Amino acid sequence: MRYYAAFIYIFLYAPIALIVGFSFNSGRYAMDWQGFSLQWYGKAFSNPLIVQALTTSLTIAGTTALLSAIIGTLTALGLERVSGLVRHLFDALIYIAIMVPGIVIGISTLIAFVTLFNIVNPWLLAAWNFKVEMGLWTVIAAHVLFNIAVVCLLVRARLSGMDRSLVEASEDLYATPLGTFRQIVLPLLTPSILAGFLLSFTFSFEDFIIAFFVAGPNVTLPIYVFSSIRRGVTPEINAVGAVVLFTSFALLIAAQAILQRSNRKLKGA
Repeated sequence: MRYYAAFIYIFLYAPIALIVGFSFNSGRYAMDWQGFSLQWYGKAFSNPLIVQALTTSLTIAGTTALLSAIIGTLTALGLERVSGLVRHLFDALIYIAIMVPGIVIGISTLIAFVTLFNIVNPWLLAAWNFKVEMGLWTVIAAHVLFNIAVVCLLVRARLSGMDRSLVEASEDLYATPLGTFRQIVLPLLTPSILAGFLLSFTFSFEDFIIAFFVAGPNVTLPIYVFSSIRRGVTPEINAVGAVVLFTSFALLIAAQAILQRSNRKLKGA
């Protein structure tokens, strides 16, 4: 089993290691090693098209993470106060949002937006000579749909392990519900909310499938990379891929570290 596991890991990560390794190639061709160099990182991020795509991706990911953290936290708090069939129904919807493949979310949101635009745009054009189109906000809406579920699960896991006696003690001391939430509940939930924010940022930043369907004329960094490799893989694209990879790994490791640290503190308390 150890040899089998080693083979699986090599099969999964060897192509990624090749991309990272050849991003330091001094030659012009992706798979023709001619020496070590960092020149392609400088050229990649001095390219205005790449910088614009990176800015678009950061804007989408930051907005998605913020909205997902807020809405997901409020959803988790609300579900803790309901039970029975309603809770099971919302639990099922949350798990479905995570389990559904990205291509299904992309196609379904595309159909939903097109249908909505066909209904709304004639009225907007007649009243204000304005119409809504695909853009950043459609990508953000599609990403939030998925990431709310991720944040909700993380916050609910934290809520289930939280000491309820702290909330009861705050209520016994005549604290208002808002005061209890601000001084007791929110500080305890902050690690999970922050971890959910980082995960949402990561998933949104590196997403290609959903953004490909609903981005409209906007180009995110994954879309730019996909469009570029259709003309051939270059060390410049390898450098962009390596940066995206390292960024995603760093954010995932940070989120995991935050969750583990908060769990240790919660068990110690």
